[in-house]
Amino acid sequence: MVMSVMLVVEAVYNSVVSLGVKAIGWKPEWRFKWKALDGDDEEKGSAHYPLVLIQIPMYNELEVYKLSIAAACELQWPKDRIIVQVLDDSTDPFIKFLLQNLVELECENWANKGVNIKYTTRTSRKGFKAGALKKGMECDYARQSEYIAIFDADFQPEPDFLLRTVPFLVNNPEVALVQARWSFMNDTTSLLTRVQKMFFDYHFKVEQEAGSATFAFFSFNGTAGVWRTVAIKEAGGWKDRTTVEDMDLAVRATLKGWKFVYVGEVRVKSELPSTYKAYCRQQFRWSSGGAHLFRKMAKDVLVAKDVSLLKKSYMLYSFFLVRRVIAPTAACILYNIILPVSVTIPELYLPGWGVAYIPMVLTIVTAIRHPKNLHIMPFWILFESVMTVRRMRAALTGLLELEGFNQWVVTKKVGNDLEDSEVPLLQKTQKRLRDRVNFPEIGFSVFLFLCASYNLAFHGTTSYYANLYLQGLAFLLLGLNFTGTCSCCQ
Repeated sequence: MVMSVMLVVEAVYNSVVSLGVKAIGWKPEWRFKWKALDGDDEEKGSAHYPLVLIQIPMYNELEVYKLSIAAACELQWPKDRIIVQVLDDSTDPFIKFLLQNLVELECENWANKGVNIKYTTRTSRKGFKAGALKKGMECDYARQSEYIAIFDADFQPEPDFLLRTVPFLVNNPEVALVQARWSFMNDTTSLLTRVQKMFFDYHFKVEQEAGSATFAFFSFNGTAGVWRTVAIKEAGGWKDRTTVEDMDLAVRATLKGWKFVYVGEVRVKSELPSTYKAYCRQQFRWSSGGAHLFRKMAKDVLVAKDVSLLKKSYMLYSFFLVRRVIAPTAACILYNIILPVSVTIPELYLPGWGVAYIPMVLTIVTAIRHPKNLHIMPFWILFESVMTVRRMRAALTGLLELEGFNQWVVTKKVGNDLEDSEVPLLQKTQKRLRDRVNFPEIGFSVFLFLCASYNLAFHGTTSYYANLYLQGLAFLLLGLNFTGTCSCCQ
């Protein structure tokens, strides 16, 4: 109950800040200087623009490599002041042979159009994405770049992306990072992607916006952002000690006194995981990595000299403890374990405010920032109930450094096949049984159905069976992999 209170206070605080920002029309330009770069200065010419390096890390990205490369090469910026760097870490024997030839040919085509584009590969995938970005920065031309923009292989920035973000860095020497918001190309293709969009919208609309407006600190999302090269070097560069190298760099840069700017009006198109298993892998990496980073960085945050006590408290309590550890743990244990068990133990008393009012407040807080998605709110609640089991396991794995805490699995992309992937909201994938069934979800569904049936038969002092049956059904559907996508996307 204590953890639930901590969770709801954190959510309400962030939402109040976010709503306040929206109500007064607050913009990053109110806090940080922004002045468009003057491209009409004939004397300075293109030298008026800083040198920007665009990094595109990819790994077996056969479906999307053309999209990301084309979007980067079409950015509006003087051609002699921008370098596009494709970092290919592909390891699959067939894909590696085929993809490297295709990517190299694509780079040559853009080079023939006057784009300064470089293609870089590695013999090993040491350090995963962090290792690739680190190697990319070791190139001579990369060292000369003042700013570095990073886009994952499925991200497609608008042509004016640099024109809208780089001025924050040029006019504010204390700013290290400008983070844009993600938008999604496939957010309406299935029920799975619809509820994912609600999760990410809350993150960007509430958490990122609140952190930027109050403390000028938030987590780098790993893509769709522009870094000051000096800030990366001063923070110690890219490190592969966790699976959240982006969050790691953001925290270390903040401890050096750097500030961040979140620009929600600038959106970059990307792709949501199209299957439940792919989403679970992504969430495991993020949840495990965030908790593991908390373990590694807590002491560093406490002893940092360039950060105020208030900012330290926000980072340790709000950013790390509540969001990375308490949020998945409290929700999973209370609503998926304690509440179901309580119906079989009459002596176990759960206060109504903890069982009913807290989840009601959390639902309202989320709904306020998603008025257009009220019709799928019930599905989102049930989906998040299932995901708390996955996220709690991941958080504990990272916090305690259990087996698999440093596991990295890249999310499978669909790319241009999105246009041909129109499917019903719920569809069963055509795969072998062992690949289709998620046993943890099946186990929880059986447990919840048994508790609900016991509650229905014997009632007792509480009647939770309706909620428990719905939770059990949600676990069952996801356990049987009713993911809302076609089999080709698995």
